[in-house]
Amino acid sequence: MPYMFEDRTGHVAASDYDDIYDRMFLRVVPHPRSPARNDNVLAIYSMGRRSTRHGDTRHLERQPSVILEFAGGAAGGLGNISFFYPPAPSVTMPMSRYLRKTAFFGGSLSRKFRASDGREYRWEHKSADGHEWSCISEENYLVAHYDLRQPHMPAYGVSGNTLTVHESFCHLSIDILASLLIMRYIAEHNL
Repeated sequence: MPYMFEDRTGHVAASDYDDIYDRMFLRVVPHPRSPARNDNVLAIYSMGRRSTRHGDTRHLERQPSVILEFAGGAAGGLGNISFFYPPAPSVTMPMSRYLRKTAFFGGSLSRKFRASDGREYRWEHKSADGHEWSCISEENYLVAHYDLRQPHMPAYGVSGNTLTVHESFCHLSIDILASLLIMRYIAEHNL
């Protein structure tokens, strides 16, 4: 059964991603130690359980799984991504090297990345089955997809924004979320 994460806010810089079957809970927030706690430095935390309120600060007791440091300034830009997967040493690299365009002259909304399993995956914007974002494997299998609730659709106690990670790839949920957040940032800032 796939992980079906509800993105509670639909915002890149601050949201909880809770699997609807309570198997995994991820939080994206501005990093608490970033200068001025701005939205340019985001941290992804594996929470262990569902957050019941917006002001929940349990993530401050944990080490983030990933830190996304976007370049500052009005134009925005790509900075660095840092992974913290104990017991392995942390890894930091430029986002532009982690998430590369799929074609030299191609648009910036189709990019590929190498996940923690050593395999390459690519994100595409509005390309498959009406999904907002689709993550596809080297073999052209749909790995994950992200969908925002359409404004005209009613929401009954849920946001309607979902990230679905297919069963064979659930172990890559944090990699998939981190790369998706970068892709959404690229789209928002026209990078």
